[in-house]
Amino acid sequence: MPITVALAFLFWQGLPVDWAVGIWTLVNVVLFHAAANCWSDYFDYKKGVDRDDTIGGVSITSGEFKASEIKALAMGLLAVSVLSGIALLLCTGLPTLYLGLAGSLLIVLYPWLKYHALGDVDIFLTFSLLPILGTSYVATGCFHTSVLWLTLPIGLITVGILHVNNSRDIEHDGRAGIHTFAMLIGAKASAVVYCIEVLLPFVWVAVAAAVGIFPWWSLLVLVALKPAADNASAAMCFPAEGIEALRGVDEKTAQLQLIFSLLFTVSFFVDKLL
Repeated sequence: MPITVALAFLFWQGLPVDWAVGIWTLVNVVLFHAAANCWSDYFDYKKGVDRDDTIGGVSITSGEFKASEIKALAMGLLAVSVLSGIALLLCTGLPTLYLGLAGSLLIVLYPWLKYHALGDVDIFLTFSLLPILGTSYVATGCFHTSVLWLTLPIGLITVGILHVNNSRDIEHDGRAGIHTFAMLIGAKASAVVYCIEVLLPFVWVAVAAAVGIFPWWSLLVLVALKPAADNASAAMCFPAEGIEALRGVDEKTAQLQLIFSLLFTVSFFVDKLL
C-alpha cells in the first residue's frame, strides 16, 4: 500500500507520474514483501520461536509445509524480485540500485534484527520509508522529499502489525531466547506503544490537512478510526487479560492498514479530479 499512496500523492501534486513504472514497482514490492514473510517464518521456526503451541506462524508447525520448502520459496521470491529490480534499474537510474540493495539487505537481516529488538525499525524502513521515497524517484525521475510526510502514518500502522504480534508472543519469544522490542518494554508499555501506532496516523493526517500538506479530502481516513480504536481498546486489555486479548488483533491491524491506505489513496485522486 505505500506504493499506491505515494503514486496518488505525486499525482495530486501535479507531478508527471510514469504509471507503468509505478505499477511495476508495486508488483516488485509485493514480491519483496512475500519473500520477507517466508524468510521470517523460516527463521522463526528454526530458532524455535514458532512451535506447536504458538498462535502465529503455523505454515511449518502445522505440517502444511516443510521448513526447506518455505526457505526455497523465500529464496525464489527474493531472486525474482531482485531480477525484476535489475530490469527496473535499467529503465530508471542508479539510485534504484541503492534502494534495491538496501531493501534486500533489510529483508535478509530482518530475522537477526527482530531477535535483537530492531525488527520494528527494519519494518518501518522496508515497508514505508524506502518504498515511498523510491516510488517518488522511479515514477517521476527524481526524489521528492514531500513524500516523506506519508511515511509516518503508513509506517506506524505497518509496524503496529509486527508490534502487536510480538506483544502477544512475549512469553513464547522469551522461551526461544530472543529479544524483541515488545519484550524489552513489557506488556503495559507495549499496549501503549501499539495505541500510538494505530491512532497517531489519524492525528498526523488531520494536522497535515489543516496546514495544507494534504488535501482536506484526506480526512476520509477518519472512516477507519473506529476499527483503529477497537484494536487499541483490545491492546489495552492485554496487560490484565493476557494473550487472548490480542488474538486476531494482528490480522485486524493488517485490515486497518489496507482500509486506511485505500482511503488515503482515494482522497488524493478525488481532490485532484474534482
